[in-house]
Amino acid sequence: MEGFAGFLTLLNLIIWHDSVLFILLGTGVVFTIWSRFSQYRALTHGFHVVRGKYDDPDDPGAINHFQALSAALSATVGLGNIGGVALAIALGGPGAIFWMWTVGFFGMSIKLTEVTLSMLYRNTDDPDNPHGGPMWVVGKGLRRMNPKLGPLGSFVGGLFCLTLLVSTVTGGNMFQAWNVGEITEVYFGIPSIAAGIVLAILVGMVIIGGIKRIGAVAGRLVPFMCVLYLLGGTVVLIANAGEIPAMFLLIFKSAFMPQEMTGAFIGGTAGYAFLYGMKRALFSNEAGQGSSPIAHSAAKTNEPVREAVVAGMEPFIDTIVVCTFTALVILSTGVWNRAAEAEYAVAPAVVAESPGVWTIETGPAPERIGDIWRDGDNVFMIVHADTNPQTGNDAHRVEGRVVAGDDGALSMEWGTVASDATPQLQDAGIYASYVGATLTAKAFDTVVPGLGRWLVTVAAWLFAISTMISWSYYGEQGVVFLFGDRMVLTYKVIYCLLILVATMGLIETDADLDNLTGVGTGVMLWANVPIIWIFGRQAMRAYHDYIERLKTGEFKTG
Repeated sequence: MEGFAGFLTLLNLIIWHDSVLFILLGTGVVFTIWSRFSQYRALTHGFHVVRGKYDDPDDPGAINHFQALSAALSATVGLGNIGGVALAIALGGPGAIFWMWTVGFFGMSIKLTEVTLSMLYRNTDDPDNPHGGPMWVVGKGLRRMNPKLGPLGSFVGGLFCLTLLVSTVTGGNMFQAWNVGEITEVYFGIPSIAAGIVLAILVGMVIIGGIKRIGAVAGRLVPFMCVLYLLGGTVVLIANAGEIPAMFLLIFKSAFMPQEMTGAFIGGTAGYAFLYGMKRALFSNEAGQGSSPIAHSAAKTNEPVREAVVAGMEPFIDTIVVCTFTALVILSTGVWNRAAEAEYAVAPAVVAESPGVWTIETGPAPERIGDIWRDGDNVFMIVHADTNPQTGNDAHRVEGRVVAGDDGALSMEWGTVASDATPQLQDAGIYASYVGATLTAKAFDTVVPGLGRWLVTVAAWLFAISTMISWSYYGEQGVVFLFGDRMVLTYKVIYCLLILVATMGLIETDADLDNLTGVGTGVMLWANVPIIWIFGRQAMRAYHDYIERLKTGEFKTG
């Protein structure tokens, strides 16, 4: 697994080069200006469309505007909002939240543009089962430009579908299943694989019914889970109301200045706050990925831009509202920079494992404050070694694990850190490693003991199921484009089996989790952003034409 983790790290460095983030952010800025701040229309006109004011049952499509938005939101409002925000703060610091907001705002115009294109080029040969997405845009669009470009369009569309399947497997499936398995095992002692089996059965029961069943389930599940989670967050924020102004100040300050080491947080540069904020926001709201246009393409409407305006609401709901709630819960409770949960009576030695590679001496597990250690618990200690480019200082985390011996006695076994200089322990403190949704749960627990145990566990299950059923549909449409309907059942079986694979203990740390989901998100951006730029003019022309007709009162309302 170490070799595979190294490969994912290298691949992420290539995919997530700084230039990619600037290109995406620049894309959002350009289309925001080009659309004359379509964010306003998304939050006003989009609201009326979702209410059903413009619905026509005779329009082509499988699901109504509300169900389409719910299906898309069920893929975006998920564990990215619980676990992804926690990852952003754990790895990039509070400043990452500012960049999440930035991506959320400009992502609204990107989402509107890509959904407009998918609606313009969707396949409605079967009006009750339309197909759409960037693969159809580039496949049909290049052929319309020049028939000779048809083969190229099919090739690029197929390439997008391959990236779609990679993202489906990683972020849309395995990330969700792993987080649910992890939090269920931590809080209830139920093996992660057992959670995986239940998830696989529940997801399988829904996705076999196709987009109509997915839309129906999402339409009921998404509002319920959002309200449940936001109510829980409100309880925490009321209890910590006095801390909230300082948290906002910390977010803005940390976005542009290095964050010093404090407690469990080993520090972070402004650059890494930008990097992790962008990555986690993109993973959460999927702007520029080209995934949610697939769900919106199933909407029942004869006006392509109408559904695109609805889609513009997604990043606002997902990133500006739900992610902010999670961020404030984590920051105001202080779990992101918590104190050590155990301490060696005598600090262990740092020993050389090989030239330039160091580890911490194995020893008995010291008593844990307020809890007990369990076999398999992930932990870390902090050492000072060579300069860490992520933190801007010399602090590094050395990951470890609690291991039970044959006699039941617990010991701490440690991983390695690379450094030319001999690492020095920060102190004798041991920190429990709360990864993703587990960190968010701990934040809730600090205010109402047991609240995180139940609220975040239930939310994690609901969010994961909703995300996984929508992403299964995205992947299914990629399979249809590549192979036709004959492979759909095989794909759904494989999709459910991968849920089990994700809960078998292959992912251990937040870095592993970030690498896995980063690859899935990144490869889709590389494929989809060029499609947005090539056909963006058509989207903007259609958008402005629609808005002019809206202003003149052309559209009848129900």
